[in-house]
Amino acid sequence: MQFKVPQKRLLTNDDLEVFLTSDTYTDIITFIEDLSNSVRGLKNSDPCMKSENICDQLTEFQGSSAVVKILDEIEQYVEQAPPVANEKSRFGNPAFRKFYDVVEKNYISLQQYLPATLSSAAAEEVGTYLLHSLGNRTRIDYGSGHELNFICYLLCLKKLGLLKREDYSCLVLVVFNRYISVMRTIQRQYWLEPAGSHGVWGLDDYHFLPFLFGASQLATHKYLRPRSIHDQDVLDAYSKDYMYLNSIAFINSVKTASLRWSSPMLDDISGVKTWEKVSSGMIKMYKAEVLRKLPIMQHFLFGSILPIGELPSDKMTENQIEEMTKHNGHVHGEGIWGDCCGIRLPSAIAARQASENNGELRSIPGLLKPLPFD
Repeated sequence: MQFKVPQKRLLTNDDLEVFLTSDTYTDIITFIEDLSNSVRGLKNSDPCMKSENICDQLTEFQGSSAVVKILDEIEQYVEQAPPVANEKSRFGNPAFRKFYDVVEKNYISLQQYLPATLSSAAAEEVGTYLLHSLGNRTRIDYGSGHELNFICYLLCLKKLGLLKREDYSCLVLVVFNRYISVMRTIQRQYWLEPAGSHGVWGLDDYHFLPFLFGASQLATHKYLRPRSIHDQDVLDAYSKDYMYLNSIAFINSVKTASLRWSSPMLDDISGVKTWEKVSSGMIKMYKAEVLRKLPIMQHFLFGSILPIGELPSDKMTENQIEEMTKHNGHVHGEGIWGDCCGIRLPSAIAARQASENNGELRSIPGLLKPLPFD
């Protein structure tokens, strides 16, 4: 295999339709469904099947996993780029760009933790997905498209034989949980803006997959029901055990309004009778609201491991492509919002900090109540 740096390829809806019939699309959705099924009925603390490539032990999700080691090191880079004084703004802290630059300088060498030695070209290709899973350097934002890049990073490792099927439950319960924890740290430190502004392509401001995997975890629970997300006693007792409830607890920790107002889609879903129906609906929603949305998928990266064939836009001239992508390097979506980027929204984390400090914004670690993934 001749490795190459993944690049954006999808420019038009016709391109998107080609992607939706491609092997790469099938591989991604199959991988996500298999990951979801692997944690059906499991709690975060349950033992999970694993190969030696994942972890030697499971101690509060801090095993010696190769991927977890990489995530641990990325989190340490936050200390090298402390937030700058930004008291007058609730938008993304510019220090995120320094943090991103540190990761960009090291993301290829970080792949040395993997159990097999990769060529520099292979490390660059798989590492590109990891780098782009941390957010957008220019816009200082984060959304479900960045989250998808982390799944693609894991999928690339699987395709290269570094991860096995018996690793799947461990990938969700240990590795993906650690990724979410790292992202919460980054979101808290740098006040990352939601990627888009109109409910955008996640169930909360940032994420989708913790709800998809979390609903599968709860699908067989005898007593908890979707409406249980409104019961604070349930959240206090079970949020450490289930990703879905953990994510609800996080939303409650940073949003001042009730779920009905702050997260109406989640509030609506709580009216579904069973977690089984929520779980099946999450897969359908992910296909429709993430993988079938050009504003997200135009940023998707294709390389040799996750390839795409000839696309209709390949016949466009360089001038046509330049005209289409002159808006911050991507196609400007149309619709009722008139803007694929939406209206910029400030970080809810920054807003919560302001409300707890008499309107004063401070980029100081520890001002928020402890995060549920900590």
